[in-house]
Amino acid sequence: MDLHGRPKSVDLHGRPESADLHGQSDSAGPHQQRDSARPPEQPEYHWLLPAVLRDEADAPPGPRSTRDWIIDILCFVLSLGWTLLATADLLSPVQEVIPQWSSTPDWLVFTDLAIGLVFSVALWWRRRWPVQLGVGVLIFGTMSVTIAVVGLISLFSVAVHRRFAVTGVVTVGAMLTNVAFCLIRPEQGTAVVESVAWSLAIVSIVVLWGMIVRARRELVVSLRDRAERAEAEQQLRVAQARALERTRIAREMHDVLAHRISLLSLHAGALEIRPDASPTEVANAAGVIRASAHQALQDLREVIGVLRDPAVEAPPERPQPTLSELPALVDESRAAGMKVSLSLTVDRPGETPSGIGRTAYRIVQESLTNARKHAPGTAVRVSVSGAPGEGLTIDVRNPAPVGRPVSVIPGTGTGLIGLTERATLAGGTLTHGHGPQGDFVLVAWLPWPD
Repeated sequence: MDLHGRPKSVDLHGRPESADLHGQSDSAGPHQQRDSARPPEQPEYHWLLPAVLRDEADAPPGPRSTRDWIIDILCFVLSLGWTLLATADLLSPVQEVIPQWSSTPDWLVFTDLAIGLVFSVALWWRRRWPVQLGVGVLIFGTMSVTIAVVGLISLFSVAVHRRFAVTGVVTVGAMLTNVAFCLIRPEQGTAVVESVAWSLAIVSIVVLWGMIVRARRELVVSLRDRAERAEAEQQLRVAQARALERTRIAREMHDVLAHRISLLSLHAGALEIRPDASPTEVANAAGVIRASAHQALQDLREVIGVLRDPAVEAPPERPQPTLSELPALVDESRAAGMKVSLSLTVDRPGETPSGIGRTAYRIVQESLTNARKHAPGTAVRVSVSGAPGEGLTIDVRNPAPVGRPVSVIPGTGTGLIGLTERATLAGGTLTHGHGPQGDFVLVAWLPWPD
């Protein structure tokens, strides 16, 4: 796990399976995979990174990186060299390196050589089993001279790959082993206290060095995880912004085009019902249809224009509808044959916020469209009232239609859902349903601050 307690897919032991820093397996899955369309960026010297810090996208996963192979070879050569040098010096009649052990019997020298060779080979698995290697060093370290280098390397590995509690226990054991070694095989010409002090100092330095390396690796892993999470969150925010923008555009297109096209359908239906109409009536209806079609195309062009990059010298968009355009909207519906009455009692309508006015206009527009679709021929009553500080109330109601309409205007069935969302986004409320007298009632309230 990293510094924040999150599971990692590669632990600091160099193992490819999922495990935490303590060597305990967990059930966490691998990191979220990177975007396949963009190749990952590699460090300039990624081959010098240890396997635990190497990303799977930088190099194929494996137990060792190039840097790990170099370090392991150096550790093996150093341990083997010390083992051979100490053994040769113990067998030499004139000892120069360790003259204090001139009376060491040959059987102990060769036993010490075998121990040093075995533990030198065991260094190749020090990352996977550092504690086991450290315990073995503690057992044989009280008598063996050739195991000294292996002991320091194993102690360093425990500090790097295991948590502080395990490292502390192994460190205390290493200190006790060094004290026992100094007492069992004292160094000639040097006080026992001095030998113990030097051994404890060396053990402390190695352990602190290993803990620093571990902390640095944890920091690097944590920072990389944060970067990956930040990139994923950024991509998610972009996707959400795109989805919200598409939803807004779809809502706007629905409100605008549904109104225009329902008017076209209403006029065309009137021509279909009255095939014996006079040429003047047909010409008037055709003119209204043509004007409505042109207006629908203009509205469609303005809505789709937000999807394109604006030109450098593009003219400003047409002002958005406000409360002052409600009478024109009602007149347009009346011209199409609807029975609509409007009651507009708003204090200081010129001070209405643009967002509130546009939302109110869209609510009335969609309500008239729904009335044309589901209750053709009925009388629609629209009431808009409000004042600053009290809010804006919109009441639209119409009686239920008698029988089924001759022709049903198709729709998506999401108009009322879109209106509710509009009112909610504006900080208001919207309710709709059948009233006590059987008529359909839509009531919306929008906030209007002072």
